[in-house]
Amino acid sequence: MKHVRIWFSKTGTARYISHLDLNRCMHRAVQKAKIPLWYTEGFHPHAFLTFALPLSLGVDGHRESMDIKLEGEVSVPEMMERLNAALPMGIRVFDVTEPVMKPGKIAYASFVARTEPEGESVQALQESFQTLLARPEILVEKRTKSGVKEIDLKGFLKDVSISAEPDCLKLELVLPAGSTENVNPGLFFDALKKYENKEPLVRLERTNLYDAGMQPFA
Repeated sequence: MKHVRIWFSKTGTARYISHLDLNRCMHRAVQKAKIPLWYTEGFHPHAFLTFALPLSLGVDGHRESMDIKLEGEVSVPEMMERLNAALPMGIRVFDVTEPVMKPGKIAYASFVARTEPEGESVQALQESFQTLLARPEILVEKRTKSGVKEIDLKGFLKDVSISAEPDCLKLELVLPAGSTENVNPGLFFDALKKYENKEPLVRLERTNLYDAGMQPFA
């Protein structure tokens, strides 16, 4: 039995596939590709198939991963070719490796957000973001399993950069992610609406995951 980590991207219309449906989609693709997947024993055998950190609906993912266990040998190029032939448009496998880190080590995620202003210039929108970031505190409501609580987003913004593009504003964010603390980047735009009364169109992409020392998840 061999443990492997499959790396893939989930972009375009595939970003609207829910995590539950993604799980089913990947399971079917593995079966269709005739990958020798390991199953548990007993009355109800099931496949070992786990994702490092589920991606929010509507967010592009450029470096997603799924762990599986194999009962036989398949070369990396062959596995990638078979899986990509079985996967829908927007989901593409780009590497297969041996796992190095455990998903529980994930502590941060990096995001890129492209925001299109409505009824104002890119420069005006950039000034609104800068005004927001300059606040001593940024209070937003976060939904948790125990209910809604107010948090100060200012303390969670590890790194933020803003740059203007021809027709939109590009924001790069690093936020806590994982089992210990998880902050959805959508809260940043909730704060923009609350404090600056701005609600631009936003396209979110998750670019990478990191451990507590900011080493890329591998």
